[in-house]
Amino acid sequence: MFEGKNDPFLSRKDFLFRMLRFVGAAVGLVLLALLVGVLGYRLTEGMTWTDAFLNASMILGGMGPVDMLHTEAGKLFASAYALFSGVVFLVVAGVLFAPVFHRLLHRFHLDDDEGAQGED
Repeated sequence: MFEGKNDPFLSRKDFLFRMLRFVGAAVGLVLLALLVGVLGYRLTEGMTWTDAFLNASMILGGMGPVDMLHTEAGKLFASAYALFSGVVFLVVAGVLFAPVFHRLLHRFHLDDDEGAQGED
């Protein structure tokens, strides 16, 4: 997926295409997590689609629930969904930053190789 340490530096155009792919993957993960939340609130609390979307969005975004939960199943789901949302946040951050970190490390490695070759 990424170029190796002996491969040439990726062009800016190719890097932008790589970033677009990773952003697409991150958006897909967020949408999937949002779908889980909407369905969970809809099934456990019987919320309308709009209210379920609002609550799922707020928890996934780190803001917290909006509506009061009335059922035990809804409370258990909200607890699990909040923990799940924290993990999704970390995974999405990793997916978004991985190409950038790799590019930086690859650049540093190439700089080190050029300096080492000049010492011979």
